[in-house]
Amino acid sequence: MRLIGATGENAGVVPVREALRMAREADLDLVEVSPNASPPVCRIMDFGKFLFEKDKKDREARKAQTRVEVKEIRLRPKTTEHHRDFKVDDARRWLEHNMKVRVTIRFRGREITYPEIALEDLREIAQSLADIATIEQSPAIEGRTMSMLLAPMKGGSKKKAKEPGAPGAGTETETSEEPQAKVAAESNKKE
Repeated sequence: MRLIGATGENAGVVPVREALRMAREADLDLVEVSPNASPPVCRIMDFGKFLFEKDKKDREARKAQTRVEVKEIRLRPKTTEHHRDFKVDDARRWLEHNMKVRVTIRFRGREITYPEIALEDLREIAQSLADIATIEQSPAIEGRTMSMLLAPMKGGSKKKAKEPGAPGAGTETETSEEPQAKVAAESNKKE
């Protein structure tokens, strides 16, 4: 067998008994690294330390993996727009943290006869989250529920720039002039 020493030097092809003797002298283990090679390759090492380091690398690799968490918001066709907005705000926060969001509308009783109401709600939710999310699974009915899956956009969330003329979009000089213009207009009315 081909032997690799404890310090990594190649000891060449040696008999099995000689390799075992060398391992005992070094107070280490003889480990077969490559059994399919011709001749088989063995290495003198501390096998317990080797297993520990391998396990440590595996744990680090698992930590480095990104697990995507799927959150869910549940609604009904009769959910008011005000309550739906609260749920959409939660979904927006989750999407900003790179989580997927499943939006589920559950039908009770005869509500199932009007799936277009639920479909319209899901479309409105998708439209309101279109700036940070894409539809990964389009709306589909399964039993008494209709659901869709939203995923965060790949490039990260992009904040929309405020349009000129929108409230809060002006510069400091413009905003400081507005109150003065109002005061001047009011004083002209009094005269």
